[in-house]
Amino acid sequence: MDFAGKKLRHELKYYLHHHELIGLRNRVRPVLQMDANSLGQEGYHIRSLYFDNMHEAHLYDKNNGYFHRKKYRIRVYNLSDRVIKLERKSKYNDYIAKESADITREQYDRIIAGELDVLKETNNALLRDFYLDARNGKMLPSVIVDYIREAYIYPISDVRITFDKSLKASVQSMDIFDPEQVMVESLEGPKTILEVKYNRFMPEFVQNLIRPSAHNRSTISKYVICRERRKTYAD
Repeated sequence: MDFAGKKLRHELKYYLHHHELIGLRNRVRPVLQMDANSLGQEGYHIRSLYFDNMHEAHLYDKNNGYFHRKKYRIRVYNLSDRVIKLERKSKYNDYIAKESADITREQYDRIIAGELDVLKETNNALLRDFYLDARNGKMLPSVIVDYIREAYIYPISDVRITFDKSLKASVQSMDIFDPEQVMVESLEGPKTILEVKYNRFMPEFVQNLIRPSAHNRSTISKYVICRERRKTYAD
């Protein structure tokens, strides 16, 4: 499905308690392929730096349930600077669109130092949009979101089932690569976030896999959870 020039995907989110995670994992592993980026059975590490303006518009847009929302973030995997991505995630009710562009470590260092002109002459449309939105909207780093992702894929309709574990938020530095970064747990209890993404339709057997957890479906935002956790910790 396309909307406003973007390819949209379905996105469903659920909270899982530990026993639900174990049961669903045991059903998924025999039939779906684990994401190739995984370092082991637990998956891989994701750390993202999110941006917002001084009025925290992205935070309140989510909490107020606006139809169209967008967020910018810089994301790295396994704390490596080999691949650094600047992404824009747009949300249209239950649909999402994600756009991504690679940036260098030098560009990253200059962006978090507030030297946005490093992107001023870029030919990449997404980087140019970020530069303009950051300048005009006075966007600044707002929180680092950190977790372990266990991901499984199915090629038909590009299905991805992910278990996001050990969700943490930064409370001091906004530098993803800060070796002294202080992180705090952001979910109460042994909860895991299940995300199910797919294109036009969800295969029936995938629906059967996740059906036992349907009552736990929620409008989960890891950004909002971690942003509010950071604010509570600062208070």
